Amino acid sequence: MEHTPHTVSDVMTQTVVAIGQETPFKEIVETMEQWKVSALPVLVGEGRVIGVVSEADLLPKEEFRESEPNRSEQLRRPDDVRKAGALTAGELMSSPALTVHAGDTIAQAARTMAFRSVKRLPVVDNAGLLQGIVSRSDLLKVFLRSDEDLAEEVRAEIVTRLFGDSAKHLEVTVTDGVVSLHGTVRDTSLLPVVARLVRAVEGVVDVAFDVTGPTPAPAGPHW
Repeated sequence: MEHTPHTVSDVMTQTVVAIGQETPFKEIVETMEQWKVSALPVLVGEGRVIGVVSEADLLPKEEFRESEPNRSEQLRRPDDVRKAGALTAGELMSSPALTVHAGDTIAQAARTMAFRSVKRLPVVDNAGLLQGIVSRSDLLKVFLRSDEDLAEEVRAEIVTRLFGDSAKHLEVTVTDGVVSLHGTVRDTSLLPVVARLVRAVEGVVDVAFDVTGPTPAPAGPHW
């Protein structure tokens, strides 16, 4: 069975374009355009990540080109006003950098991106040194797993382990990432557990059940 990606290291890009603190504004824009990226890690020393410059950090310079920020804008958006006058990566970057570790789960990285509204995250080691970068599209790679591979994992790792011999009465099919379970089981109280475990399999879109308990034995004669 194909290995299920569980951590950031399984999907991250190891070749990363980065810049230094003194990189000038125009070179930052040129680098983003050349490499087709929306953010760049800022490094010092042997590769320690101290910040990130994104397209959002660059836009205030254009926004305030035609007019100076008014008093209200200066009070409400001090960071944007400051960045409008910035000339180097060190002045533009968001710091400290929002990062993840290679051993973090894909779910952890996805939650960080969602909660902080970022498109990519530098991957660092325990010393803060850059190891790679992970983007939203990298995290979505888990949904490229084949239906057959998902079905095999659900059967072997969940259904067989939970239901033992009675698993032979439970059919597992997967269509477009949606797992369907059909048949009978001895203990239907386990179905909520099964649903949670199946949804936790990376690449699964959803789960559906058509499962019943064992057929009751016919009642004996009444005397």
